[in-house]
Amino acid sequence: MFAANLPEHARQEQHYASRHQAVAWLRVAVFVVGALGTYVLLKDYQWLAGFGVLLAAYLVFVLVLRWHSRLGYQRTHYQLLGRINQEELDRLAGKLTQFEGGQRYADPGHPYTADLDVFGPQSVFQLLSRATSRLGQDRLANWLQQAAAPATIIARQQAAAELAPDAAWQHEWQARARHFPYQAENPHRFTAWLLEVDFFADKVWLKALLFVLTPLALASVGLWLSGQPFLVVAPFLLLMGAINHRYRGARDAYFDHSEQMHDVLRAYRDQLVLLETRDVSSPRLQELRQVLLADAGQPASRQVGQLATIVEYFSMRQSTLAAFFANNLLFWDFFWMWRLEGWKRRLGSRLGAVLDAVAETEALVSLAAFQLANPTYVVPEISSEALEFTAEDLGHPLIFAQQRITNTFSTVGAGRTGVVTGSNMSGKTTFLRTVGLNMVLALAGAAACARQLRVSPAQVYTAMRTQDNLAESTSSFYAELKRLRLLLELTQDGQPVFFLLDEILKGTNSRDRHRGARALIHQLHRLPASGLISTHDLELGALADELPGFVTNYSFNSTFEAEQLLFDYRLTPGVCASFNASQLMRLMGIEV
Repeated sequence: MFAANLPEHARQEQHYASRHQAVAWLRVAVFVVGALGTYVLLKDYQWLAGFGVLLAAYLVFVLVLRWHSRLGYQRTHYQLLGRINQEELDRLAGKLTQFEGGQRYADPGHPYTADLDVFGPQSVFQLLSRATSRLGQDRLANWLQQAAAPATIIARQQAAAELAPDAAWQHEWQARARHFPYQAENPHRFTAWLLEVDFFADKVWLKALLFVLTPLALASVGLWLSGQPFLVVAPFLLLMGAINHRYRGARDAYFDHSEQMHDVLRAYRDQLVLLETRDVSSPRLQELRQVLLADAGQPASRQVGQLATIVEYFSMRQSTLAAFFANNLLFWDFFWMWRLEGWKRRLGSRLGAVLDAVAETEALVSLAAFQLANPTYVVPEISSEALEFTAEDLGHPLIFAQQRITNTFSTVGAGRTGVVTGSNMSGKTTFLRTVGLNMVLALAGAAACARQLRVSPAQVYTAMRTQDNLAESTSSFYAELKRLRLLLELTQDGQPVFFLLDEILKGTNSRDRHRGARALIHQLHRLPASGLISTHDLELGALADELPGFVTNYSFNSTFEAEQLLFDYRLTPGVCASFNASQLMRLMGIEV
């Protein structure tokens, strides 16, 4: 589908590019003809005809300019649509380096995101996110950082399922925002500032001068142009200049807060129209649409558009020369500050809810696009059983091999531990990450890489990439102990915890490692927790006899044939029957 869209988008882009170029020459022609016609008529003192031609040429030029701008927008729009389809193909091929990885959300102390590659290079965030704004990315990241309540998960699934078949709408949503790429780092700062006290609240006198001095200053300029001395203008310039200088800090603060939101507001304005005019059936999308249409007078898109216009005019002060004359003759900054405060009084309290609706929709579009791009993935069933994870043909979404190896796995109930043994590089750690990452996707409301998946909400917790910390004088072994302590603390309030522990206690000797791992499994058996532990310690397999029905052995195996190690990456019941360390050492030239 995505590949099939590329030629059509390229054709449309070329079509509008050709028309855009033609109208550019038309603009030049209108300007030249208008200028020459006006010059000839005025040269012959045909004042009325000359100014008539000038006015007509100006009007035609403005119309052609707007036409040219619309054609440029369409050309760029189809270019963006083509890029979006190519990006979908790149994601399917595992080419993720070009996408935002969400490094700002990375947290080594988080219960699971660091171990499961949720954020960063080659991460699930790159695979999932289609959000163009910081707010949308924040919302999606939040969904990936914590499990939602069952009702919320189901509501997201329903909304994503409704949007998923409509690729054109999804791509239109993304493309409209990409026309305005300069997104604010933190839009919440702008919405918080809108709730602050107005600049004009204690300056009624300045508001009055705004509507008195400006017409008087313009009148004085007219008198000066008609032959009166410059002294008729000077007092107004001095007075308005003094007021501008007195409140320069406030004017700059208004500009700093609003300028960074210019592109954001224009992007949201265009996206809001798309959601407001869409017929929706899922409960969550209906709620979001209702937020946008809650004001019977105006839809949210028009209100945000008004704010975008105010910010756009206010940003014209960036031209130093123009700003000097505009502020000292028109009180330009003060006028648009007054307009902005008027908007705040009428609609400022609604902006937070509107931006929140856009952020939610961006995250839902990400879930829908992920589901559309992966039609073989399943929408997980949310289980009411305690600590259930039942999967058929479960695969790792960040493995892009043409023939991805999948496995079937199930655990239900608290106090259960799957002990996974296996040789080096056989797939133990990858399998733990496969389970964890699909659980995270499921509890965020996304599709999962499986043929069937049934999962109950739980706190996912991992201990896989524990490292030493020289700054804190912490060894890798002690760092792992701290992770395990956090796991035990999480269970204290009774919340269900699904743990994934890779090669636990690997930083100590084999006797302590076995004794500690055995004790930990017994302790976890008494807590509201279940999960998987990978290990090279085959003796831990005996726990299946000590805790029958609560400890289950699994393994990944390898074979050594014709001086080659072969892996099938299949989860097998029972303890591992083969190990390959000595064969690997021999292949590396170490005599064993």
